[in-house]
Amino acid sequence: MSSAQLLTSTREVKAVVGEPEVVEDTTAWSELKAACEAIAAMQVKDGSLAPEADAGAVGAELEGAVTAIEALAPSFPHDAAYLDALVVDLRRWADDGFGVPDFLDSLVAFDPQNQREDGVRHLVVFPMYTQNGSPNRHLEAVLVEVIWPEFIDTLEREYKNPLFVPLRFVDFTSGYDTNSAVLFPETVATRETPVFTWGAIFQDREAARYRRVVSEAARITKLELPSGAQAMLEDQSLTEATFIMWDLIHDRSHMRGDLPFDPFMIKQRMPYFLYSLEELRCDLTAFRHCVDLERRLGERVVAGENLTAVERDTLTHARGVQYAVLLDRIFRFALTGGRVRNYDGLGGQLLFAWLHQRGVMNWTDSKLTVEWSRLPACIIELADAVDELYWRSIDRPKVAHWLAAYELIRSVLTPHPASVWARGLPDGVLAGPPKGYTDAVLDDEFPLSMFFEALERKMAPVIASTRGITGRDD
Repeated sequence: MSSAQLLTSTREVKAVVGEPEVVEDTTAWSELKAACEAIAAMQVKDGSLAPEADAGAVGAELEGAVTAIEALAPSFPHDAAYLDALVVDLRRWADDGFGVPDFLDSLVAFDPQNQREDGVRHLVVFPMYTQNGSPNRHLEAVLVEVIWPEFIDTLEREYKNPLFVPLRFVDFTSGYDTNSAVLFPETVATRETPVFTWGAIFQDREAARYRRVVSEAARITKLELPSGAQAMLEDQSLTEATFIMWDLIHDRSHMRGDLPFDPFMIKQRMPYFLYSLEELRCDLTAFRHCVDLERRLGERVVAGENLTAVERDTLTHARGVQYAVLLDRIFRFALTGGRVRNYDGLGGQLLFAWLHQRGVMNWTDSKLTVEWSRLPACIIELADAVDELYWRSIDRPKVAHWLAAYELIRSVLTPHPASVWARGLPDGVLAGPPKGYTDAVLDDEFPLSMFFEALERKMAPVIASTRGITGRDD
């Protein structure tokens, strides 16, 4: 297989693209990966060259990377402007003595949001950190492929999210041999912050780790899954498309609703449990919309209408999103990462406890059961509670909103016995600046319950095994 066949988007080659022997046979890509890895090894955290590094050796590696990019560029005609700007940025970095890199011009030229067609491929090279991966702004190279099913193309016309780009890994440098499942422009080293016009998520990684973790969790807890949920554990493509639908709606939800504050909480330092509620709110919003989509399409089926192929896919994945929100949050989110301000973990704990306390989810005789028919209404009740918190807080001072949010979580989860918040913040903190409120929050304000402590011991190996996973690994 030629380099062009490997790198150019076609449905026919998807089954073999990314297999190690195929990637290694693509000489220019292999040389680019090797050059980026060599340069990264000589960079410090901010992306500049380490003082002890040999600038001449780095310069030679950089010219090797440029040669490889120029050789690969014909396979990516849709990225010509970006790849041209990338070469300029790389050489300017070298000419400037390998200080803190500035790849603003090439970042602005990269526009994957305008090429959302199933199978379109991109070659992406930037000095960047990878969220949930490497914290260093080192040179990384990634080969990616857009996933854009027909039903998503139709759905996006209703749930408009022009910045959202769902991707699949083809190959990557070591910065992505991690837990990172996103490609965000804000992680790139630039001299100034541009207007961000896209955000990408690696749906194959999300789907693969979901399938591995949930399969093991269901086995350990003896949870009997509905056929639709079981099908997702057996079908990577089905699960990828489900996660695209979930993220499409989740991502836009940060900008919509009765929001008492900047939804992305930019330039704000707040108690981490507020991030938990915001992320959970967006997931529950996606859940709510998918319940509504399932109801609307289901009513048409009951009425005897024949759905189109796109509508049938939408119905299937609307159900799938509901399963994914529940099972990913309670099994993977709740147990992944450390216990230091783990806001996603807290959201998973909150969802489980809410359902358990209302008898929709039960842990009896060492077996987990779910009353699936009651599940949608109960989760929507939690969504309503969070939405009401936000709506009421439009009329509240910031710190009063924080206190109200804490009480909502505390009504479901038990705080740490040493919690100052649980005992009641002293008057000196209450009368002081917001910083005092935030400083008083424990790193693990809401510890794992005994159920999750026991489950974590059994789940830790499988969760760890998902580091660097792609859709080809499961």
